[in-house]
Amino acid sequence: MTDTTGNTQDTGAPLAPGSRPRKSSWKYIGPGIVVAATGVGAGDLVATLIAGSNFGYTLLWAAIVGCLVKISLAEAAGRWHLATGRTLFDGWASLGRWTTYFFGVYVVVWGFVYGAAAMSSSALPLQALFPGVMDLEWWGIACALVGLVFVWFNQYAVFEKVMTVLVGVMFVVTVYLAVRVVPNLGDAFAGLLPVLPDEKDSILNTLGLIGGVGGTITLAAYGYWVNAKGWTNTGWMKVMRLDNRVAYLTTGVFVIAMLVVGAELLHSANIALAGGDRGLVQLGDILEEEYGTATATFFLIGFFATSFTSLIGVWHGVSLMFTDFVTRGRKRAAPSRGEEIASGAREKSWPFRAYLLWLTFPPMILLFAGQPFRLVIVYGVLGAAFMPFLALTLIRLLNSDRTPRDWRNGILSNVMLALAGLLFLVLCVKQIWDQPWSEFF
Repeated sequence: MTDTTGNTQDTGAPLAPGSRPRKSSWKYIGPGIVVAATGVGAGDLVATLIAGSNFGYTLLWAAIVGCLVKISLAEAAGRWHLATGRTLFDGWASLGRWTTYFFGVYVVVWGFVYGAAAMSSSALPLQALFPGVMDLEWWGIACALVGLVFVWFNQYAVFEKVMTVLVGVMFVVTVYLAVRVVPNLGDAFAGLLPVLPDEKDSILNTLGLIGGVGGTITLAAYGYWVNAKGWTNTGWMKVMRLDNRVAYLTTGVFVIAMLVVGAELLHSANIALAGGDRGLVQLGDILEEEYGTATATFFLIGFFATSFTSLIGVWHGVSLMFTDFVTRGRKRAAPSRGEEIASGAREKSWPFRAYLLWLTFPPMILLFAGQPFRLVIVYGVLGAAFMPFLALTLIRLLNSDRTPRDWRNGILSNVMLALAGLLFLVLCVKQIWDQPWSEFF
């Protein structure tokens, strides 16, 4: 029997020792909430707002397709962890040493630059909420230190609860704003038709929206959060799939709500929004002018929740991945097992805490000194390359004998992962092409 993802299940094949079939139930969900909160950052909301302000509801369908693409990627990562009992990095390492080199360089450079970006993004709404209290840099440092202390002293269960509360704040704020601006339901439903805007570079803009919301390395971290939750075998497969769908249903709500705000508040008034996280501060000013101080304050609280969930989500999830990278290297290619992550021991290990410190303290230099030009280019290229790397390696892992036959890809899974790989490969080439290489040397 196959499910909607094209994967065989309920075949009567024996489960791993200690596992038992579990019905999918809402009471189990958790890692999906974490990946949704971490994956949707302030920059994603700005990109969606700008899409709404430029094209109205025309690209609503693209935002929804983007969520479906991310469902396939996260499901594949979670399925690998549960079907094999091994971690994703262990799977990558089985493909050759080149994956280890790529990930090692990526996680160090990416973490250094992302740390500064996350601090700045979390600091912006706080500075707007409490003007004159501290400079932006010091707000950023305060956010980083709070994130460090929180992740350092708490394990997954507490982390998940806090993320759930912050997601609740994000959900209420974004839905409230979408309702507040009074969406045009007729235009919104028309936006479900797959058409392209009549603009220059409309194809690339559309691909960027599909690929840009709610997914980076956090999609790969999903399998690690699944294990940290205590799900370590195929008995949890149905639960994981429900959890993953909840994740991207939540992401879809965020994306659609912000596109509505962009279409109704900005597009209709022909207001241009600044790029980057500061665009959300500008939106706060517009909301205050249109709807009053209370609405603007409410929005800034949601802006902070969006940014801070991304910060602590990366502090936790990518630190788990880095720990797996280091631990596997020390064990000289011994398999990394999901049970090790489920035990919680890795969250207290020195590699986990070392990467926490790497994300927190060195990036503070960038807050004051600005981001070094060449480093930013390397960061952009590596970041663009990660998503096609993830999609294409998952195709290889889940169609080989590395995965038990009952849990290998079906036709639909292969099609979705291939589309994701092609999409992100195009965006990767564009990102590399757009870099000012003449100024690099």
